[in-house]
Amino acid sequence: MTTTSAPTPATPSRTRRVIAITLAVIAALVVAFFIFASLYADWLWYDQLGFSEVLLTQWVARVVMFVVGFLGMAVPVWLSIQLAYRLRPVYARLSSQLDRYQEVVEPLRRLAMWGIPIFFGFFAGFAASAQWETTWLWFNGVATDTTDPEFGLDTGFYMFAMPFWSSLVGFTSAVLLICLLVTALVSYLYGSVRIGQRELRISKSARIQLAVIAGLYLLVQGASLWLDRYKTLVEPGDRITGPGYTGVNAIIPGQTILAFAAVIVAILFFVTAVIGRWRYPLIATALLVVSAIVVGVGYPWVVNTFQVQPNRFALEEEYYQRNVDMTHEAYGVDSLDQEDFTAVTDVEAGQLRDDAATTAQVRIMDPAIISPNVRQLEQYRSYYQFADPLDVDRYDIDGVAQDTVVSVRELNLAQLGNAADWQNSAVVYTHGYGLVAAKGNDRTNEGDPVFLERGIPAAGFLSDQEDFQPRVYFGEYSPTYSIVGAPEGSEPVELDYPSGEDGSGETKTTFDGEGGPSLGNVFNRLIYALKFQAEQILFSDYVNEDSQILYDRNPRDRVQKAAPYLTLDNDAYPSVVDGRIVWIIDGYTLSANFPYSSTVSLTSAISDSSNPAPRFALDDINYIRNSVKATVDAYDGSVTLYAWDEEDPVLQSWQKVYPSTIKPISEMSADLISHVRYPTDLFKVQRTILGVYHVDDARSFYQSDNRWQTPNDPQEETQLQPPYYLTMQMPDQDQPTYSMFTSFIPAATAGNTRNVLMGYLAVDSNAGNEAGVKSDDYGKLRMLVIDAETTVPGPGQVQNTFNSDPQISAQINLLKQGQSEVLNGNLLTLPVGGGLLYVQPVFVQSSTGTKLPKLQKVLVSFGDDIAFEDTLNEALDTLFGGDSGADAGDTDVQPTPGATPAPTPEPTPTEPTTPAEPTDEYQAALQEAQQAMLDRQTALEAGDWAAYGEADERLTAAVEKLIELGDQ
Repeated sequence: MTTTSAPTPATPSRTRRVIAITLAVIAALVVAFFIFASLYADWLWYDQLGFSEVLLTQWVARVVMFVVGFLGMAVPVWLSIQLAYRLRPVYARLSSQLDRYQEVVEPLRRLAMWGIPIFFGFFAGFAASAQWETTWLWFNGVATDTTDPEFGLDTGFYMFAMPFWSSLVGFTSAVLLICLLVTALVSYLYGSVRIGQRELRISKSARIQLAVIAGLYLLVQGASLWLDRYKTLVEPGDRITGPGYTGVNAIIPGQTILAFAAVIVAILFFVTAVIGRWRYPLIATALLVVSAIVVGVGYPWVVNTFQVQPNRFALEEEYYQRNVDMTHEAYGVDSLDQEDFTAVTDVEAGQLRDDAATTAQVRIMDPAIISPNVRQLEQYRSYYQFADPLDVDRYDIDGVAQDTVVSVRELNLAQLGNAADWQNSAVVYTHGYGLVAAKGNDRTNEGDPVFLERGIPAAGFLSDQEDFQPRVYFGEYSPTYSIVGAPEGSEPVELDYPSGEDGSGETKTTFDGEGGPSLGNVFNRLIYALKFQAEQILFSDYVNEDSQILYDRNPRDRVQKAAPYLTLDNDAYPSVVDGRIVWIIDGYTLSANFPYSSTVSLTSAISDSSNPAPRFALDDINYIRNSVKATVDAYDGSVTLYAWDEEDPVLQSWQKVYPSTIKPISEMSADLISHVRYPTDLFKVQRTILGVYHVDDARSFYQSDNRWQTPNDPQEETQLQPPYYLTMQMPDQDQPTYSMFTSFIPAATAGNTRNVLMGYLAVDSNAGNEAGVKSDDYGKLRMLVIDAETTVPGPGQVQNTFNSDPQISAQINLLKQGQSEVLNGNLLTLPVGGGLLYVQPVFVQSSTGTKLPKLQKVLVSFGDDIAFEDTLNEALDTLFGGDSGADAGDTDVQPTPGATPAPTPEPTPTEPTTPAEPTDEYQAALQEAQQAMLDRQTALEAGDWAAYGEADERLTAAVEKLIELGDQ
């Protein structure tokens, strides 16, 4: 009998192994190069901007924290596995099932003993790397010189140290828990722990290891419980943030007891490691769990139910006052000036004489409406665009402050159509041109803006400045990237602006600044060809030794990358400062760990009709400061950060993390100081807080009978009304100043609210005009608390009055005749004439085709009286007995019949009157149309269809007559 041996398995050829290894190496190199290319591109960008320190700090911090996290997890887990294996019993009697487990595990033992620690180490490393900011902020934290009212600790402990210690305790707990699990698993697999016949046997070595790890875990839990005492000061409760009577007298003492109890149980585990008795620590652990339920849950419930609820205010008054005081401090509203205001509601001639300077600057050009108008008049080419809505600013012109509506003329490459190839998109169309500025308080006879700066090439009071630079390479709508720059003497290829008669020609230019990384060598071109997936960057002849690539061009994006610790205001606005167009951006430092300060959702506070859906990395906050003013040069993209609030402890800590990246306020020029303003988002957060915390004492806060809310926008009833900037004079001020304003109505209860004014808030937004010096009044919050006995209509009620008034409705319907639609502008509230004046511009535009809104009418209201005229000046005179005593900014406007679809008669503000004797044929036709509308409405309400038909015929005839006269 013969046997045939089994064939020897074929072994891979050497060539195949070499090829496989080579392909793996090449793949690894390709992946590594792509990673390197991304990192190197980031380095080039930061280095060119002058903020390479920011990127280097982040890289170093992330690497250090990854290593710490990796070693902090991997080393203890590896030691636990090694000890459990090496101290296993040599002659342990194992069950058949464990024998089978070992047969499976043994071939993989070496891999597992190293792989498991590395696996957990990587996860821990990445988790620790994500927490580098918490660690660096703790290490560089500063004292705030403000102490919490419960423990007497500096509030810097809560903002800087407590988050770090919480993260460290959580990380350590995870490490010990994993060590305990792997120790138990290895001990079981190799016989150190045996379970059988209702008996648990643990070897001495396993007992020591398990008991020590369990003891360490309980020590860490004791530290966590001790830390939880401080966390109660930043946790939202039933009525306030921070502990009340129950928290201070039951929860915090209970946590203290449990922390010491955890330490005692840990000591018992250490004793067990020595003497080998598990009974005591296990019984103690059970008692600890029971104690946690009794002391941590039961006792606080008893205190709250039988002591606090029957005597809430008497016991909680102190803690409510803590919440009020600390909330005021955290949101910067502790210096609020409140003034009781008994509003006048009657009107009389000359009532605005003392407020002439205020009425001269009332903004009737609504930046949210006139963007199509500006676009139509100033766009020139389809590849230009303007922001929508426009921005507001102010300039000093011949010694007089002028509020303006402004916007930058930027590119819109989407309009290039088939011409949007790589060359045009990246090399030719590289920048916008000029800034358009119009008076906020004036209009032309046709209802258009009155421009102070306009045109291509730029013309106006701004471009008259020496060395004015109108080109906009960095803006909110700039292309993804542009390649600019060329050797001196080269023929320009960048389109500067259309020129020649009717814009038939083109003027070319070459960028000569330092705005982006160099593409002067092949390697950099390769890097950016990979980054933007554009091989043209590598091969195009338009890329030369002097070329630069401009990208990340949005001003907010640039500031965010230069200062990643800031939360930026949603409204970056352009100004001309020292002859350059710059974007001004407000930066905030935030915290969610200020003791006893109430929490606010940034998304809810900042969302309104002008900004319906903001997003924030840190949404729920209880501390905010406008710590930084940032500028971005629209020509070269240079970013400059100024420490606006040098006393902010959060900013001071970040300055230690990123030294030399922020300049002091002393380096701000006078021109820049004159254009910075109080930031919109901060004001929105403060008005949200002041809706509840305008009270100073605990009793008013507890009774909650005077809570306010921001009214909804009359034009967007589901969104809050945004605040607005105006140059006005509050009752306690000597002269008008550039400020921001908002109003309050009673807070809704059970879904119902009264739309009457309860408060009026202003903040001084004028920073001054002296280099390096902030105005003393800047940021001053002033609140008018309106006397409850005087009923002042709120914005919603005033809008309803406008919409329902028969005289006004008749004229609005005339404006809507044909293919026209009426747009109501922003409803402004002004504290003038001893009361509160409402002003609303009314625009008319075509409902089809080119929509060009033109200001045609102005609605005004004071108390119960209203007026509706062609200009603000006429409306004020009509409202206040024929002479308001003041002149508005549109005094010289004389609308012509041909330019105005429906000139208005002079009705009594509140009641329909018999039409005045007509002065000409056009006026007679207009009054006939108005009377016919009123008669038609009356007939409709009475159900008299014959009279309705007759009135409708008269209305049609009158409208036809108006159209005929308007065309003459």
